[in-house]
Amino acid sequence: MPEQDQVIVWLLNADPAIRWQVMRDLLDMPEADWRAERAKVETEGWGARLLACQDPDGQWAGGAFVPADFTPEEWRSEGQPWTATAFALDQLREFGLDPASGRARRTVAQVGAHSRWDEGGQPFWRGEVEECINGRTVANGAYFGADVSALVERLVGERQADGGWNCERANGSTCSSFATTLNVLEGLLEYERATGGTAASRDARRTGEDYLLARHLFRRLTTGEPADPQFLDLLHPNRWRYDTLRALDYFRAAGQLNGTQPDPRLAEAVAHLRARRQADGTWPLDWDLRGRVWFKVNDGPGKPSRWVTLRALRVLKWWDAAA
Repeated sequence: MPEQDQVIVWLLNADPAIRWQVMRDLLDMPEADWRAERAKVETEGWGARLLACQDPDGQWAGGAFVPADFTPEEWRSEGQPWTATAFALDQLREFGLDPASGRARRTVAQVGAHSRWDEGGQPFWRGEVEECINGRTVANGAYFGADVSALVERLVGERQADGGWNCERANGSTCSSFATTLNVLEGLLEYERATGGTAASRDARRTGEDYLLARHLFRRLTTGEPADPQFLDLLHPNRWRYDTLRALDYFRAAGQLNGTQPDPRLAEAVAHLRARRQADGTWPLDWDLRGRVWFKVNDGPGKPSRWVTLRALRVLKWWDAAA
């Protein structure tokens, strides 16, 4: 069996959250087939397991951003916890829970009614202070059908002069960050996919993309050096953290939505991604984040990762199709 076929079989022998995306993104199977597989996310595997952890009021772990029983000491000793509502919604969106399902609709309504941000007590779908959190809130809200138009308008108005965003803006930062910019871009893209966006949100997405592209996704504009060596490592789940594969997957999704060709400034990051492929055709997980989780979705750092491999293969398929 050819190496590529072996990798596809390995990916298909996985959770429904992986399988349906392989069917759609790598195998180009009929929509009816991958939608049938996607429906299993609600009732089988990781999706069902995460939904089983949901509180009766629609939240997870009793909180919006941190669990109800969270203490600062836990953050210092064990790392940031990832079990609260915001991160559960991130994962359900990545898994592909059908937003039209009854369970998804109930969750959106319950979260809107009962979840309040730890920072200021605001209703969940109105967002809080940090742009990286609000970008992901827009992505989750747009995907699951909540009205996040006011939050989109706010994010558009919070752009830095260099075209991107920084969650430290409220503390005086005047330049953008890679991570915050990508969090906001993913939200604006999901909003555009769901609603068509607005002229202002589409323009904001363009300037945010230019911020990352001018830096070839990982280099400092001033020196040309990598802004952070970990940007070139392979991370999953990313949560709010940045790496070049996550950025490449964003540009793939944006290009497919808009019908645009890959920007040549992505070439260096694509070449690095190719170089990281292992002899068996898979990509490894380089690291994962410390802190409380409901369960793991990878086998651990240093081992082949189905999530990383899926994302890498669909990025390269998109890139190579335009060559």
